[in-house]
Amino acid sequence: MKFAHLADCHLGGWRYPELRELNFESFRRAIDKCIKEKTEFVLIAGDLFDSAYPSINTLKDTFGEFKKLKDENIPVFLIAGSHDYSASGKTFLEVLEKSGFCKNVEKYSERDGRIILEPTIYKNVAVYGFPGRKSGLEVEDIKKIKLQDSPGLFKILMLHTAIRDAVINPMIKSVDERELPKVDYLALGHLHIRYIKDGRVYPGPIFPNNLSELEELRSGSFCIFDNGQIERQDIPTKEIVSVHLELNNSLAATEAILSILKEREVNDKIIIVRVFGLLEQGKISDIDFRKIETSLKERGAFVFLKSTSKLHMSEPEIKIDSFDSENLEVEIIDNFRDSSEKFSHLINPLINSLKIEKLEDETSSSFEERLVSESKKILSIR
Repeated sequence: MKFAHLADCHLGGWRYPELRELNFESFRRAIDKCIKEKTEFVLIAGDLFDSAYPSINTLKDTFGEFKKLKDENIPVFLIAGSHDYSASGKTFLEVLEKSGFCKNVEKYSERDGRIILEPTIYKNVAVYGFPGRKSGLEVEDIKKIKLQDSPGLFKILMLHTAIRDAVINPMIKSVDERELPKVDYLALGHLHIRYIKDGRVYPGPIFPNNLSELEELRSGSFCIFDNGQIERQDIPTKEIVSVHLELNNSLAATEAILSILKEREVNDKIIIVRVFGLLEQGKISDIDFRKIETSLKERGAFVFLKSTSKLHMSEPEIKIDSFDSENLEVEIIDNFRDSSEKFSHLINPLINSLKIEKLEDETSSSFEERLVSESKKILSIR
């Protein structure tokens, strides 16, 4: 038996046109590899698209790749992820399925407080699937799943969620993998990591989805299962040049950055410049990133990405004459904590949740979703 396992393609996701195309090129290479390796079928464990309603151009190109698989008689089994999931159930995954290019294996019924997953049978394989949802809302439901019996078949369970053994941040909602039904292969998506352990597999994203992932992962990947052996397939991409520079004077920053980049080979490479620190002179807007980008483009750089999220301006001290307190915020919180109000114990956790920082290249809607998710956990709201 030989099959491919992809996840977290996020087609159409990057706001930079160059990286959006590079993302799709990685997907195209993965499909070509599946065909070359003569895989019997392909699994996509969620987030094929970056949204439930991708652009027409993204759809057109995606349909073209799925047609290549169909022409080779290689079926595709998939589930929705947290990005391409829609509460209404109406997404373009349904259009792909209606066109005969794939099979959504999300089939289940609810009985006696349990969620019974029904198999999609292909030859000697039973494929089960349950979709990911926004803000990790699938976690509580996954704890209730049970598989409809399929004796004698190779069992695959597809989930788009976080399992406890694979998460680093304990704040991420996750499923205890020991409580999941026993299967021969657990095809996972959602965590953008490369993880293979006891038949549980996160293949990694098809292409890095933000600046941090570009620096850490350097390329995309997927996995091929070949008669019991699981091999990760790396997808080569452009080389990445990273510059991290601490600043206290933004007035001299432009020339400092240009000087550093002058010593680096940039032709056809992805250039990432991160500036951080506390500015004592000048403003962030004094850094002429347009000049830097123009210089890099003239030298043949593929794309220029920048991050100023860790660069801060020194703030003037604010004195409040009406209060004799070194820390007004703490004093206010303490007053509430000492009160007999029913919900006073929630103040500290809620304020701490608001300290979450926006990730590099994270969309505002995704950031807001994370904030809301953390607040709901604290308030015990589903």
